[in-house]
Amino acid sequence: MKVLNFIKEWTLPCAMVLGAGVYLLFSEISLLQPVGNAVGPVIMELMPVLIFAILYVTFCKIRLHDLRIRPWHIWLQVIRTGLILALVAVITATDHETKLILEGMFVCIICPTAAAAAVITDKLGGSIASMTVYTLIDNAVTSLLIPLLFPLVEKETGISFAASFYIILEKVLLVLILPFICAMATRRWLPKLAAKIQEAKDLGFYMWAFNLSIVMGLTLHNILESEISGITMALLLAAPLAVTFLLFGIGKSVGRRYGESICGGQALGQKNTIVAIWLTVTYLNPTAAIAPCAYVVWQNIVNAWQLWCKEKYGRLKW
Repeated sequence: MKVLNFIKEWTLPCAMVLGAGVYLLFSEISLLQPVGNAVGPVIMELMPVLIFAILYVTFCKIRLHDLRIRPWHIWLQVIRTGLILALVAVITATDHETKLILEGMFVCIICPTAAAAAVITDKLGGSIASMTVYTLIDNAVTSLLIPLLFPLVEKETGISFAASFYIILEKVLLVLILPFICAMATRRWLPKLAAKIQEAKDLGFYMWAFNLSIVMGLTLHNILESEISGITMALLLAAPLAVTFLLFGIGKSVGRRYGESICGGQALGQKNTIVAIWLTVTYLNPTAAIAPCAYVVWQNIVNAWQLWCKEKYGRLKW
């Protein structure tokens, strides 16, 4: 019973440890490597389906009339864009080693809010509807910023506006819009099913924890496969920690002014790191992808601490 209570209380760290352990098991033990090589890609292909299911379950709790743009949605976009532009200005004036670290920080900030941020927001007691609207706005703004700013960060990058727009649009349609439409259709035409889903407390959260274990395996793979010096590695792992606290802190501060500190923190702080890793490997310096990999760990440690506070004290300490 104590073990189950511990897992329930610290679900996200347990999920990360499980993901890392399973990855090491199937990558380091020669007998299991063929299984890992065969199953790993299949699991990665299934991730969008899993996220779809997670958000469908979560969105079944949303009422359409709660969906509206709020002032903090706009303010966070203004602040995020300002931070991104400031980093780009510094990056263009630095040497290679420093640029690598800053590039990692840059991609952590410019990547869009995670579609599944609504899951943690719901668990913490925030508004799913408000988070969903912000996520749509954030992804739209990101699709505009990437083709404009990536060429300034890496001169050789060849990403076009159309390519950027398609990348973001595909992600948003598959893991945000479609589950939302299906959830609204369920509420409208299958209300009994919607009610049963709503009664399944924390179903979306535990599905997200399973997804996190998969992401952690990918994260560990990228970190272990990199070939850089110890100091550079340490900086690429530590810099995202500062970014994590900065983004969550700013988000909570702005959101608090409008009575939505939980939503504000998750909106600015919980990132779609899978997109960030892919964009970095494809269009920027691939080594910088270690930064969003580290961000996976830091943002979920923050989330785990917040969830623990909510469970123990009934409110957040930050």
